Amino acid sequence: MTNELHDVQADADDLRSSLVDLAALVTGARGLPELLQLVAVYAAKAIPGADGAGVTLLRIERPDNRVEALAASDPFVAEIDEIQYVTVNEGPCITAALERRTVRSGSLGGEKMWPRFGPRVGRLGIHSALSLPLLLPGQVVGAINVYARGKDVFDDHAQELGELFAAPAAVAVHNAHTLSQAIALTSQLQTALATRPVIDEAVGLLRSRTGVTSQEARERLREMSQREHVKMIDIAQHLVDEAVRRARARHTDG
Repeated sequence: MTNELHDVQADADDLRSSLVDLAALVTGARGLPELLQLVAVYAAKAIPGADGAGVTLLRIERPDNRVEALAASDPFVAEIDEIQYVTVNEGPCITAALERRTVRSGSLGGEKMWPRFGPRVGRLGIHSALSLPLLLPGQVVGAINVYARGKDVFDDHAQELGELFAAPAAVAVHNAHTLSQAIALTSQLQTALATRPVIDEAVGLLRSRTGVTSQEARERLREMSQREHVKMIDIAQHLVDEAVRRARARHTDG
């Protein structure tokens, strides 16, 4: 009984420590891949019996259950995720996300829920899995996948601790993903703002040379870009640079 109480206390301490680490993550200071990997590491620490864990961002509204991002605490987890998402497109994470419920297995090699996934993973020496959906109101962010080499490793206690960890983890992962998308959009807008003057100059050059409208000039730039397999901004920059070179040559000759 004393050992059991010690184990329960140790599990509670591990969960508490992992939640403290999770709360300390500052999404702005890390990229999405690094943050997801840290969440995976903390999950493996928080759930008793885990040999490794992975975090998946999964778009389940798409027919192919498209994976947006993956992270693993250990290389063997990455190998399992490759099987799940690329090779067979079935497994505990996909089930957990689609059905919005925790799923677990203690004998993956003979698991009937995933007849293609289970045997492949069992042959790798991984027999237990616990998958926890990352849920927000009205939304599935993805899932945490926890694996162990032994059979029947994850019991009700492990599942309870996993679900306690998954709730704040869903918020952290969602916030990190949202921030990552915002940063990418900002970068795209900055690029667009930086390239627009050059494209406008190229449009003006084409209009003065050919008498076409602004829309027709832009379409010509687009056609040149596609035909030459060169970015539109590079085509525009070349036209502007060439016009400047010719103007300077005429000035020198004069």
